[in-house]
Amino acid sequence: VTETKNKFPGLPEGARAVQVADGRTSTYFLTTFGRATRENVCSCAVSMDPSLSQALHLLNGEVGNKRIQQGGVISRWVEEERPDTEIIDKLFVRCYGRLPQEKERIETLATLQGGTKHQQALEDIFWALLNSPEFIFNH
Repeated sequence: VTETKNKFPGLPEGARAVQVADGRTSTYFLTTFGRATRENVCSCAVSMDPSLSQALHLLNGEVGNKRIQQGGVISRWVEEERPDTEIIDKLFVRCYGRLPQEKERIETLATLQGGTKHQQALEDIFWALLNSPEFIFNH
């Protein structure tokens, strides 16, 4: 979503978590969100309940601001001088797999009005979409 690449020990940059063959290999993100140790075949060993550390990691951790900025999606679109409506549509499709409803588009565009730090406001919108219940629970 943010166009950044993961780095897992023993795998090339850009490898996906499902490619990690060794259940003992992990990252803070995988540990926080319930990486299975693969010591038994029962999926019940992994807790699916949300936790405070998960919420804090999403709000303040690497997944949020750092990955949004490193990925450069917003900065690229701003440099290309894409219209705000197009950027908002692209963010919704990227995060939710759908276009924004009219009310969502109006509210999101309203947050961009009058601000002096346009790119930062767009990055904040991206962050908000990534931290929304719709993204967290559906995608």
